[in-house]
Amino acid sequence: MLDVCLLGTAGMMPLPYRYLTALMLRYNGSSLLTDCGEGTQMAVKKAGWSFHPIDVICFTHYHADHISGLPGMLLSMGNAERTEPLTLIGPKGLKRVVTALRVIAPELPFEIQCIEITEPEQVFRLHGYKITAFMVRHNVLCYGYTIEIERQGRFQADQALAYQIPKNYWGILQKGSSVEYDGRTFTPDMVMGPPRKGIKLTYCTDTRPAESLVKNARESDLLICEGMYAEKEKLAKAKQYKHMTFYEAARVAKESQARELWLTHFSPSLVRAEDYMPKVREIFSNAHLGKDGMTAVMKFEEE
Repeated sequence: MLDVCLLGTAGMMPLPYRYLTALMLRYNGSSLLTDCGEGTQMAVKKAGWSFHPIDVICFTHYHADHISGLPGMLLSMGNAERTEPLTLIGPKGLKRVVTALRVIAPELPFEIQCIEITEPEQVFRLHGYKITAFMVRHNVLCYGYTIEIERQGRFQADQALAYQIPKNYWGILQKGSSVEYDGRTFTPDMVMGPPRKGIKLTYCTDTRPAESLVKNARESDLLICEGMYAEKEKLAKAKQYKHMTFYEAARVAKESQARELWLTHFSPSLVRAEDYMPKVREIFSNAHLGKDGMTAVMKFEEE
């Protein structure tokens, strides 16, 4: 299963009652953080989660509200006696930005590995996560992320018996490794069924509607998507600053056939945001207004 926590929902600036937009995931003892604006480590603490097991941080882009909390986060991780390497993923320029921010966090007890995205769409596999980064439409280079927990097929014992594979090798094949025995080579595909449906989550902020977003969010179990503006008269402003409205995000969810939509990164000037949700649900019924600390437990489908 995949634990999900929407740490914050504010866009542009933190507020006394809303942290900046960030997402944290937990799977199999590892945590993944997406974006790290000012106050993110406080949001982690408030949610009752820990930043110590964070193995990967993905950045959508380098506007301050998405990365300015990184130096403090690194220092807190170091003070927690972390020694394991930390992987950072982000658009081109990541190494330069991180180096600049580390002027105030120069000495850390762990290694930082920077991976810069070099393609419009690129896949990374780390710590059990399949991470697909895809370019979106903001006024600076910006990426969305689809995170998947893949699920292998069922082990077919009848096939293993038919091939006369000793039972002490079954576990090795289940874990994806081949086995040599009695002059023969046995491979996982000989005893494993077709892959089963895994878990799929897509996270995207700071963009206009984009075909890359619709494509990568296709049939996501959960789409967490920005909706900077809810007032319909602000569509022109959304277009000018390369953001989306609540209603455009709902149309993306509908077109991509996502199962559920959480709206996030809405403007600090927006009041009574929940009042706009009935109109949003006329477009996409399973839409929810994101709230700081909002959590979900995503499980594999039972067959």
